[in-house]
Amino acid sequence: MFNLNDRVKETTTSIGVGNISLAGAASGFQSFTGGIGTTNTCNYAIVHQDITTYEEWEVGLGTVSGNNLIRNQIYQSSNNNAL
Repeated sequence: MFNLNDRVKETTTSIGVGNISLAGAASGFQSFTGGIGTTNTCNYAIVHQDITTYEEWEVGLGTVSGNNLIRNQIYQSSNNNAL
């Protein structure tokens, strides 16, 4: 089931092109499992946060699976619209 929630934000240390390992909700936000629900899909945005810039980013459709976000479809990214 597709689900929307404006108050979902998690951190991660995942890098590369695989699934995103979710590391817990940011302060004041819900986790993906709490706000979207396991096995549900949602739109997501990933931003590589640097002290001075936000050079790496990705927007797509993903499925929550336990403590992971499976990247199903990439809409746009700073990597030529690839993972």
